[in-house]
This record gives sequence, structure tokens and C-alpha cells, in this order.
Amino acid sequence: MKIELVTTNREGADCRPVTCTHRLGQVSVANRALAVWQRERMALALQDREPQAEHRLWMYDDGWLSMGLMAALLAAKRPAAVVDQAGEILAWVGPKATVPEDLPAEQRIEADADSFRIRYPWDILRVNEILVGALAESNIAGEVSPGCTIEGQVVVGARSRLLPGVFIEGNAVIGANCKIGPNCYIRGNTAIGDNCHVGQAVEIKNSLLMNGASIGHLSYCGDSIIGEKVNFGAGTITANLRHDGSSQRSMVGQELIDTRRRKLGVVVGDGVHTGINTSFYPGRKMWPGTATRPGSIVERDITQ
Repeated sequence: MKIELVTTNREGADCRPVTCTHRLGQVSVANRALAVWQRERMALALQDREPQAEHRLWMYDDGWLSMGLMAALLAAKRPAAVVDQAGEILAWVGPKATVPEDLPAEQRIEADADSFRIRYPWDILRVNEILVGALAESNIAGEVSPGCTIEGQVVVGARSRLLPGVFIEGNAVIGANCKIGPNCYIRGNTAIGDNCHVGQAVEIKNSLLMNGASIGHLSYCGDSIIGEKVNFGAGTITANLRHDGSSQRSMVGQELIDTRRRKLGVVVGDGVHTGINTSFYPGRKMWPGTATRPGSIVERDITQ
């Protein structure tokens, strides 16, 4: 059986500003392209199964399936499809790149709690949490100072340096050629790309930093997505929790969307620069190439 990833631009989805400069499948998640993760996991689900030349496993590039659900799909009577709570097809088994029509109920598999459609940027963050949280062992190719404390599974790329005073709590993926520390706190399920800098008195919590991002000093970045070559000025703070404790909401187009996340920081596109002492309200977004002035308070999305 062969596997195929189907690129689609379905209605009702908007992952900007992450996808302003990248197709969804090219977006880096846990330091690899989303499409690479999807194909690898599909291939893993197909291991040790009898090939059936007349059928293929198809999945939309905005679909995310748990390994258990992929196994259930492959075991189902063919053709079959996985359907999310909104009735959207995420993946299917069949001979063609078109979704099988008029499938009976027994051939429609409901998505489980770890399977969903990637509609918005916070869904990308959720995928990152799943992948980094699933690390089973550490793999350290870079240099780790004796003054660094690691509690959890950590991947550190070649020529990266973890300086004294770095405290990593939970799983983390750190790319190549990074400088981490001194005296910073990384926790949750955090991914830091290649050529990144996380410096003095910085806390990164459950976030995704893409290649070339720099958060140099005196900043907090929680539950956020930081694009390529972003620079946070000193003292930039991302709020990620509402005072009333309710789930975060974020504007998508002209609609205020409930993210169903208790904690959500910011989503900033590639090449963003913040002035010193910038403060973000939760769930705000900045489009690629935009900037803030020193002392800015970001109450609304910055699109241009």
C-alpha cells in the first residue's frame, strides 16, 4: 500500500500569520516540516501490513491523526474514512485522491481526542506539544555546561551550546548552532529551531521558536509561536492567561474565535521585531515583517 499527502486549501481554515510565508506542510514543527512528520507517521502505521495495490492511504495536509486512529483506519473495511467532529474528512483509504462518496456508517471512523484538523495557528502549537511531548530519550550532539540542569528528554543539535544556569524542565528540542543561556528557564514541550538565541533571564514555556529566532534577555514567551528570524527586544512579555481564567479567544478575519485553550500567548510571523518592554495581550498575532515601538502594548493583531 502506498501513502499520499493531499495538499488542500479548504474553507474555514486560516493559519496566518504562520502560513503567510510558508505552505502549511512546510511549517516547522518540533524542528521538522509538518509534511515530513505526517509522511513518516503514515509510513510507520503501514509497517508490517500486507500491501494492497488497489488501495492507498490518503491524508489531507491539514489533517492530524493519532497513531492509533491510523491503525484503526488501515484495519477498517475498505474504503473507509476518518471524520472529525465537524464532519470534515481528515484521511481515507481507497484507490483515488478523491474522498469516497456515500460511505456507510460502519466505514466512517470518528476522530479520537488526539486527531483533529489543523485550522488555526494554535492547532500547530498543539501538534508541537504532541511531538515534543512524545520524546522517549535524549540525544545531545551539542555542548552542555556542567552548570546546566535538565529534567526531561532533550534533543540538542550539533554546535549548539547550553550555558551555565540553564534549567530545562520537561521535554525540549533544540536545533543546531544555538546559544542557550546563561541563566534561562525552558519548560513545557518547547521546540527551538536552528541558529536561535535564548539568553539571560529569559523564560520559554511550551512554545515553538523557528529558525533564527532571538529572545536575548529579560523576556517571557509562553504558549506561543515565534516565526523565523524574529527578534524580541529586551523585556518583551507575552501574556498567556486571562484574568477570568476562561479560554483564550483570537480574531480570525472578522470573527472572534474561541481557541478552547486556557493558555495561549502570541503568534508572530517571520521577521518580526519588537521594541524593548513590549507587552502582548493573550492570543494576539503579528504579521511577517511588522514591528512594535519601545513600550508598546499589543491589544489587537498587527497585520501591517
